[in-house]
Amino acid sequence: AGPGSYTVGTMSERFDCHYCRDPLQGKKYVKKEGRHCCVKCFEKFCANTCTECKKPIGADSKELHFKNRYWHDNCFRCFKCYTSLVNEPFMLRENNKVWCSNCTATEDAPRCKGCFKPIIAGDQNVEYKKMVWHKDCFTCSQCKQVIGSGSFFPKGDDFYCVSCHEHKFAKTCAKCKNPITSGGLTYQEQPWHSECFICSNCKKQLGGKRFTAVEDQFYCVDCYKECVAKKCAGCKNPITGFGRGTSVVNYEDESWHDYCFKCTKCARGLANKRFVCHNGKIYCAECPKRL
Repeated sequence: AGPGSYTVGTMSERFDCHYCRDPLQGKKYVKKEGRHCCVKCFEKFCANTCTECKKPIGADSKELHFKNRYWHDNCFRCFKCYTSLVNEPFMLRENNKVWCSNCTATEDAPRCKGCFKPIIAGDQNVEYKKMVWHKDCFTCSQCKQVIGSGSFFPKGDDFYCVSCHEHKFAKTCAKCKNPITSGGLTYQEQPWHSECFICSNCKKQLGGKRFTAVEDQFYCVDCYKECVAKKCAGCKNPITGFGRGTSVVNYEDESWHDYCFKCTKCARGLANKRFVCHNGKIYCAECPKRL
């Protein structure tokens, strides 16, 4: 018997082939749509064409059909892995190709951006902005080590682990030369760790506080007064440059606050004015004439 649309048998009665008129008695014949024909004429005029190999499906062949499409049983194989799909689940895809369920799932699975192979159910993966990787394919663009589900930093089309991002992109402290990963401060357009920007004497952090820079050294106000600042030749107090008296008068290796630089006799302020030095003392231009 055929697949339902025709029957095959050996003729015992007197019938001639519908097409070539040869007698069929005692010969193998095919009956289709009420017509009797020889096997040769069946393949020429009546047989279905195999969707896969495009050849006629003869009366002696096993035929499979699905949605008005026909296959030899040997041609009914998965387009991808060539596994026979006779009595197996399948899917008819584009170009009339049949696929097994495993290959269908693999083909429809998302592709790993790293290795371009499918990510199938059960695979550990990493997703970011509609992109997906196998967990072991998600690696640092710099050191190539697996990031997996760890922390990372995106930069354009590249991804960096925390360590490589720090060394490649983080600002470097002007003192210790190590990356500044958070916080920090800027002085004269150079970045510093807060813990590196300290008083050279007492080691206290100077961030947000008043300080004085002396030849690449930094001092808080108290240490500058005590250890660095010159003493005023007038009041004997440190000349700090803070607050009142920020202007300084220097003369022959001695320094004065501008408000302390005054005439010894009349106490007239002499900052930015003519003065006379007599016996180590400072006078205005008029007072030495009165001595």
